[in-house]
Amino acid sequence: MYFRMLYDEASGEITYLLADPDTHDAVLIDPHGHDLPLLRALLAERDLNLRWVLRTHQHDHLLPDEPVLLMQLGVPLIQGANPLELKRGGDGDVLPFGDELIRVLATPGHTTGCLSFAWRDRLFCGGLLAVAACPHQPQPAAPAALWESVTQRVFTLPDETLLFAGHEHRARAVSTVLEQRRWHPFFAGLSRDDFLARVATLPDKTHQYKEYM
Repeated sequence: MYFRMLYDEASGEITYLLADPDTHDAVLIDPHGHDLPLLRALLAERDLNLRWVLRTHQHDHLLPDEPVLLMQLGVPLIQGANPLELKRGGDGDVLPFGDELIRVLATPGHTTGCLSFAWRDRLFCGGLLAVAACPHQPQPAAPAALWESVTQRVFTLPDETLLFAGHEHRARAVSTVLEQRRWHPFFAGLSRDDFLARVATLPDKTHQYKEYM
């Protein structure tokens, strides 16, 4: 299996490229429109056939051209929020590429339409665990939903499941369910009420970052 991480030093955002080396089918997770030349070059370098573009979350109210640019890749664009009649990912959907499968999990909270994508022993969960680290919004859009998504969906996965973030600046991009369950500063050892109280203390600039529905 071919696996590549692309890290943006300025924003902390991360794109993932997965590919089946036998069939040459590929998937992009959380790509960005400004990276289209690089992404096309990576696909061409290994003669890969892109099958899906998957977005764990989006801030298209701030970057309205982003979905239009990504649609230029010419494959289905899967995301939770669906302003342009794109293909909306549903909980439990299975997306094939080559001999591999990716399973869609609905994990709202960071944004109201967040999705996570499970592949083998890995979960690509976007900004779900980066409670205060998103470059585009200072608080989770739906804190109560985020608590449920993390504690009831992510933290119930096997301990060894690898968690891949969508953006990080001062932390590691890859961790495990066991590690996050034990030591995450917003979830470990806290009750739901404790979590909501802590999130409420984060800088509130929601008038600048109105969540896209």
